[in-house]
Amino acid sequence: MLIYAMPARFLPMTPDEVRKLGWDRLDIILVTGDAYVDHPSYGAAVMGRVLEAHGFKVGIIAQPEFKNAQAFKRLGKPRLFFGITAGNMDSMVANYTAHKRQRKTDDYSPGGKPGLRPDHAAIVYANRVREAFKDVPIVLGGIEASLRRFAHYDWWKDEVKRSILLDSRADILVYGMGETQIVDIAHRAAAGNPFSGIPGTALIAKSLDNEQNIIEIPSYEEVKADPDKFNEAFISILENQDPFRGAVIAQKHASRYVIQYPPALPVYGKELDAIYELPYARAWHPSYDKDGGVPGFETVRFSITSHRGCPGSCAFCGLSLHQGRIVGSRSEASIIREAAALRKRNDFRGTINDIGGPTANLYGASCKKWEQSGACPKKHCLTPFPCKQLDPGFQKSLSLFGKLGALPGIKHVFIASGFRHDLLIDERSREYLEVVCKQHVSGRMKVAPEHSLPHVLKLMNKPDFSTYEKFSKLYRSMSKKLGKQQFLVNYFISAHPGCNLEDALSLTLKLKELGIHPEQIQDFIPLPMTLSGAMYYTEKDPFTGAKLYVAKTFRERKMHRALIQYKNPKNTPLVREALAMLKKEYLMPQLMPGRTRG
Repeated sequence: MLIYAMPARFLPMTPDEVRKLGWDRLDIILVTGDAYVDHPSYGAAVMGRVLEAHGFKVGIIAQPEFKNAQAFKRLGKPRLFFGITAGNMDSMVANYTAHKRQRKTDDYSPGGKPGLRPDHAAIVYANRVREAFKDVPIVLGGIEASLRRFAHYDWWKDEVKRSILLDSRADILVYGMGETQIVDIAHRAAAGNPFSGIPGTALIAKSLDNEQNIIEIPSYEEVKADPDKFNEAFISILENQDPFRGAVIAQKHASRYVIQYPPALPVYGKELDAIYELPYARAWHPSYDKDGGVPGFETVRFSITSHRGCPGSCAFCGLSLHQGRIVGSRSEASIIREAAALRKRNDFRGTINDIGGPTANLYGASCKKWEQSGACPKKHCLTPFPCKQLDPGFQKSLSLFGKLGALPGIKHVFIASGFRHDLLIDERSREYLEVVCKQHVSGRMKVAPEHSLPHVLKLMNKPDFSTYEKFSKLYRSMSKKLGKQQFLVNYFISAHPGCNLEDALSLTLKLKELGIHPEQIQDFIPLPMTLSGAMYYTEKDPFTGAKLYVAKTFRERKMHRALIQYKNPKNTPLVREALAMLKKEYLMPQLMPGRTRG
C-alpha cells in the first residue's frame, strides 16, 4: 500500500519549486483548467500523486494563460509527456449557465474569479502544448475528454463535433477514472513502447488492421448527417461500457479511426485505499492565498470520499459513464485513518461535513455479479425497482459511522451527498434510516425525485414518483419519532426531453398539492455522451425510436422552470405566459393568489 509518513508538500508549480526538489527536469507535466488544490477531490492532484508514488517526477501547470504558448513552457519540456485535463467539470459547464450565459463566478478558480479557463479547455491546452513542443506526447484525461471521445453533440455550439482526440491532436485519451491507465502510459513512455491496447483509453489509427474483435460504429460523417445513425452509434458505445464484456470500438473520421479499448477494471480495496492515502497537502497551493483561496475547496475541506461508481444510470448524468456502474468502496480502516488525520489539522473543529460518493447511501454496496461478470447488460440496478441481488451495504455503513463517531475529537459525522430515496423505503433500510436521521443529517437530507410524471421519469431512468411520496412520509415520521425538525432538499430537473409545458404544469400542481416549494432546480443541459443528450439532439428515444417533445427555445425552458418555482414572485410573468399558452389562465389565482395582475 502506498502510504506516506513524510510531511505533505505540494507538487511543483514553478521552476524554483522544481529546483528546490533537486530535480533538473520533470518526467511529466499535468495541465489543468482548475486551480491546483492538492486534495483527492481534484483529478489533477490525484493523477500527480499516483504518478509520484510510482517514482515519476511530476509538475503542475494550473489555469495557464491560454492566448499563447508561453505559459506552457514554464516548467520546460517533460521527459515523457504532458497530461491535460479541463478540470473537475466540462469547461463549457464550468463557464456557462443553462441559458448559455457566462457564469459570474468559478468555484474552481482562485477567489472564484471567472474566465481563467478557456472554452473547450482540453483542446485549447493541447494545441498550445503542440505549439510549444512539437514532438512531446500529449495525454488527455478528465470528464471533458472522457465524454467527448467519440463524435458527440455539443449543445453550446449546437452541432455534432468530431472526437476531441482529433481537435486536440493528442496521442492518447484516458476515459473513466484514470489512475491505472496513467501509470501504464507512463511506464510505456519511459520504455519507448507504443500506447495501443491499454484498457480505459482511446487513440487515433490510420487503419483497423492491428485490431481484433472490433465493433465499427457509424462514422462521424454519418452521425453528423443522420440522427438515427447518431443513436445507433450511441447505443453501441453504451452497450460496451462494462469492463468485463466491452468490445473494442472504432469510429471512422474521414480517413482515420478513433479506437476505444474496453473500460479499465474498477479499482477496489487496498488499491483504492492507497490512492486516497497518498500524501496530499489537503490545501490549495499557497500562491492562491492572496486571492482568498479556492471557494470549491471549502465544500470538501473536511469531507471524505468513501466510495466510487454509481449503479443509478440516470439518463441525464455522466457519472455512471465516467465512474462506471460498479461501486468500489474503501476499507473501513482506510477511512478511519483519514478521519484521524483530519483531527490533527489546526483548522478542524470536530465536524466531518460529508462522507460519501456519487450516491451517499451506497458505501459498501455489492453484487455477486459485479466482480465476476460486471453489471447486468439488460437490466438496471435500481430501476424500475432496486434489484434484489444488490446489497446496499447498510450494515457496513452503520459500522463505519459508529467507529468514526467514536474517535476522540470527532463531534459530528454528517452526510451531505445526495441519497437514493428508493433504497430507503423497505424494512431492511429502517435501522440505517433511523441512525442517519438521528445522527448524520444536519437538518436537511438531499434527494432527487426529478419529476412526477411516469413517462418523464422513465426517460430519465428514475423511480416512480410514488416511491418518493412513500419515502417522504417515512422521513417525516422518522423525524417526528426522533423529536427532530428535519427537511428534505428536493432536486428537480426542468425541460428534460419528453417533457412539454403541460407536463411541467402537471408537476407544478403535484408539488402544490404536496406543499413542496423546490429551491433546487436544475435546468436541463444536454451533456455529451449521455442518454438524455442523445434524446435532446435527435428528438427521439434512442432505444425505441419514438419521437420526443423537446423544449429548445430559452423562452420555453424558462417557463418550465418558472412553473416549478411558481411561488417566486419574479416568475409571475412567465407563469402567466405559460398558462395563457396552455389556455389555463384560470389556474393563476390558485398558483399565485393576489398576483393575477402585473
